Amino acid sequence: MYNILVCDDDKEIVDAIDIYLTKEGYNVIKVYDGLSAIDVIKSRNDISLLLVDIMMPGLDGIRTTLRVREMSKIPIIILSAKSEDSDKIIGLDVGADDYITKPFNPLELIARVKSQLRRYTLLGAMPQTGDHIYSIHGLTINDDRKEVTVDGEQVKLTPYEYNILLLLMKNPGKVFSINNIYEAVWGEEAFAADNTVAVHIRHIREKIEINPKEPRYLKVVWGVGYKID
Repeated sequence: MYNILVCDDDKEIVDAIDIYLTKEGYNVIKVYDGLSAIDVIKSRNDISLLLVDIMMPGLDGIRTTLRVREMSKIPIIILSAKSEDSDKIIGLDVGADDYITKPFNPLELIARVKSQLRRYTLLGAMPQTGDHIYSIHGLTINDDRKEVTVDGEQVKLTPYEYNILLLLMKNPGKVFSINNIYEAVWGEEAFAADNTVAVHIRHIREKIEINPKEPRYLKVVWGVGYKID
């Protein structure tokens, strides 16, 4: 049983999402503001995914996402009536994993929730056994512990950031196109994936590089893609 936290100040939308997800066998926890969502995540360790609206009074969805990312790596899907790329980029930039524009198709919502839960379970949270440690010039991933360190200092990555870095670290020197990265990490056919991948790459650089503008590890091959070298 997955526990899905739904946060939106529009109670009708929350109730509709509750109906869709309950029919799929999920347990839905409903809140109507960002502070309540944060309180739930602080008080419970069994929340599997957060659906959060961007436009809310008080603590909006962007700031809520930022606060949640300080304490949890659960998947976050942002809901918004806005469709501009800038809003999508901001949401991804602060740590969201996906973005759905209102009004949304219930089947699309369910598909995206299932996709995020599947990836989080298989890629982001499931413990593994064996000695899976990858290291290049002070940058190390311990895939058993899901830990990333740079010169011994631990770095916190979101599940997608982690999986992008793991893909590149497993294949040092190999260049991956944006579509290669998206299809390997998101598990879907790449369609207009440039912004999504670029935002995550920039975040990774900000966290692992001393000077992101002159990267030591994560390098771009112009017109081709990215590599760890």
